[in-house]
Amino acid sequence: MENTSQAVILVKCPDQRGIVARLASAIHDTGGNILDAAQHTSESTNTFLQRIHVSWTDKNVTQESFQLALNPLIESLQLDLQIKWGEEMQNVAIFVSKEDHCLHDLLLLQRDGALHCSISLVISNHLDLQDVAAKFNIPFHHIPIDDACAAEEEQLKRLKENNINLVVLARYMRIVSPKIISSYEERIINIHHSFLPAFAGGKPYHQAHEKGVKLIGATAHYATVELDAGPIIEQGVIRVSHKDAIPNLVHKGRDIERTVLARAVRWHLEDRIIVHANRAIIFE
Repeated sequence: MENTSQAVILVKCPDQRGIVARLASAIHDTGGNILDAAQHTSESTNTFLQRIHVSWTDKNVTQESFQLALNPLIESLQLDLQIKWGEEMQNVAIFVSKEDHCLHDLLLLQRDGALHCSISLVISNHLDLQDVAAKFNIPFHHIPIDDACAAEEEQLKRLKENNINLVVLARYMRIVSPKIISSYEERIINIHHSFLPAFAGGKPYHQAHEKGVKLIGATAHYATVELDAGPIIEQGVIRVSHKDAIPNLVHKGRDIERTVLARAVRWHLEDRIIVHANRAIIFE
């Protein structure tokens, strides 16, 4: 396997004395330099969580040799360990329907280098955004939902063919099947047009306008089988008033949706999230 120079280590284990010191010592013994480290202890579950960013100048350190160095700690500390190597590029699939604002934003951010990933394909239940994908030379797959079972199989086929690591639901206005969700657990990010679970269903900004709300927002979360109940990654909000007509609310809401979704996707790609007890712990 190729030599590595950087890695992000995500740690989850029962809270106990000496975790930080023993991990730091093991990393030091391999010649690793800790560039950044952040930690959190969940007192309600007695669980320790940590993100460590490590670099090596010794090119003789390999993924195998580093894993061997940590193996003794995995058993003694009961570590649930994920190691994400710096050279790995994640493959992303974007699901869309007819609204283009989140799709445009993600494609532009990726093109400009703000999202470290490869956007491998766009999947949609409509043809409306085919031209958008074409402008960025991204393969576009129109998969209508007339036959839900056939659509599910086609979607899964496309995801597996492209070795997809992350699915982004960029205003995809269909419920994703439980089979797809279970196949990509904690790897499907959805953007919701409000603070969950307010204003569910169609025309959320019309509902907000009727209620005379003073704040509108957006929530990015991991998709789970229970609709809109997955771990929340990021939220945003903006003030509105009686002066804002429905088109103004839609415009402001879309701005928030872009920003919130982009942050959530970036944090996932940078391995800054550990999910614990249905909460997304973000190490910014």
